Amino acid sequence: MPHPLLFLALLLTLGCPAELRSAPLPSKPNIIFILSDDLGYGELGCYGQKIIATPSLDKMADEGMRFLQFYSGNTVCAPSRTVLLTGLHNGHATIRRNQNPEAEGASLRLDEPTVSKVLKSGGYATGAVGKWGLGTEKNDGHPNRQGFDYFMGFLTHKHAHNHFPDFLWRNSERIPLPNKVRATSLDPADPAGVPIERVQYADDLFAEEAIGFVEKHREKPFFLYWSMAIPHANNEATAQLKDGNEVPDYGAYVDKPWNNPQKGHAAMVSRMDNHVGKMLSKLRELNLEEKTLVIFSSDNGHHTEGGEGDLDLFSKNGLLRGKKRDLTEGGIRVPTIAWWPGRIKAGAESNHVGYFGDFLSTAADLAGVEIPKGRDGISFVSELLGQREKQMHHSHLYWEFYERGFSQAVLMDGRWKVIRSGVKESKLELFDLQNDPSESRNIASEQPDLAARAEALFRTEHTEPNKKSQAN
Repeated sequence: MPHPLLFLALLLTLGCPAELRSAPLPSKPNIIFILSDDLGYGELGCYGQKIIATPSLDKMADEGMRFLQFYSGNTVCAPSRTVLLTGLHNGHATIRRNQNPEAEGASLRLDEPTVSKVLKSGGYATGAVGKWGLGTEKNDGHPNRQGFDYFMGFLTHKHAHNHFPDFLWRNSERIPLPNKVRATSLDPADPAGVPIERVQYADDLFAEEAIGFVEKHREKPFFLYWSMAIPHANNEATAQLKDGNEVPDYGAYVDKPWNNPQKGHAAMVSRMDNHVGKMLSKLRELNLEEKTLVIFSSDNGHHTEGGEGDLDLFSKNGLLRGKKRDLTEGGIRVPTIAWWPGRIKAGAESNHVGYFGDFLSTAADLAGVEIPKGRDGISFVSELLGQREKQMHHSHLYWEFYERGFSQAVLMDGRWKVIRSGVKESKLELFDLQNDPSESRNIASEQPDLAARAEALFRTEHTEPNKKSQAN
C-alpha cells in the first residue's frame, strides 16, 4: 500500500482541474497566427457585436484570452503585415506603405529576419496561406525566400481584392481556377478584376489549405501564417457594381432588410468565423490543442469600401473613433484572441498593451530560439500564461502613415495617445485613453510635458525609408 502522504498527493493531482495543473511547456509548441483583413474592433460578438453572428470566435475567446488593448502594425495592409513578420515598427521597417509591388520599398529584403526564418531555424515546418502582399515571384519578398517552406494564395494586394480570382499561387507556380474575371487593371504585376463567373471562393480554398497544412505537419513543430482575404472588399467591384462585399451566398442574412453589400459583409464575417471554428475543431480531433498556440487578429481597422451605405449598422469599431487609414484607435486597435487549452486560462481578459511587433519575440521565446537583434517588440508569453508579474511592458508604441500626407502616432505608457496628422508641422492631438477611449477631447494644451515627450519620439523613432540599416 502506498505511503498515506503519497496517496493523498495522488488524489489531489487527479482531482485538480487540468487548467490549474502546472506542467512543463512543450519545448516547441505549434504556432498558428490567423489574420483577418479589415475586421473592425467591434465586429465580433465577444467584442460587443450585436448583429453579426461569430459563435466560433466567441467560443475561442471563452476558452482563451481576449486582449482589450492590442494594436496592429499599421492602419493599412502591407506596412501592418511587415511589422507582424519582422518585429520592426513603421519608423524603420522596410515596407512603409501600400504601393506597386515592384516599386522600391514594396518588398521584404532577403537579409532581414522574419518570424518564419526565425522559427525555421528552430526546426519548425513553416507555411503561409492566403494574402501575402510583401513581395512577388520576381523579387526577394516572395514567401519562399522569407522562410516559408510552403505558400498558397495571393501574392499582391489588388489581386487579393477579388474573392473569385481566376488563378492563385502555389509557391512560385500559378494555379488556374474555374472562375472567370473581367480585368480592371492593365498592370500584370498587380492584377485586379471583377468576377463574372463565380465558382470557387478564395477563402474557402485557403481554409482547406490551412487545415491540410496542419494535418500534414502534425508530427513535428509547425508555424502557420493563415492570412485571410475576408472581410476586405473588392474595391474594383464596388467602383463598377456598387457592391464589393463578395461572398458565395448571404447565408443567415439573406432575408434581412438590408442592402446587398450589408448582407455580403455580414456573411463574410460569419464565413470567416466558421473557418476558424473548423481549424480549432481539427486541432482537437488531432489532439494538438494543448500543443498549439492559436492567435487571431486583424491587420487594421474596418473598411468602408464595400458599398454598404449605412456605416453605423454594425457598429464595426464599437466605441472607438476612426477606421482603416486613420491612426485613431478605430484604425489600429484590433480584436485579438489567444487560444491554447491547458495553458491559457479559459475566459481570461488581458489589459496588456501589445502590438504586432511583439509577435516575432513571442514566437522565438516559445520556440526557444534567439530573438534577432534590434527588434522593437517584446515577448508576451508571460501574459499568455497568466504570469503577469513577470510580463515586460512597452514605454511607448509608434506608428506612421504615408497616405493623405505624412502622419505619426505614439502611445505612451499604454494611456497617452498622441497623433500628428497630415504634415510634420501640424499641431498635436493628445488623448487620455484611460478616461477617453473614443478620443473625443484633445488635451495637448493641458499636458505640455506629455506633448513634448511625444514630439521627441516623433523625431527619434522615424528614419528615412529605404536605408540599408533599417532592417538590420
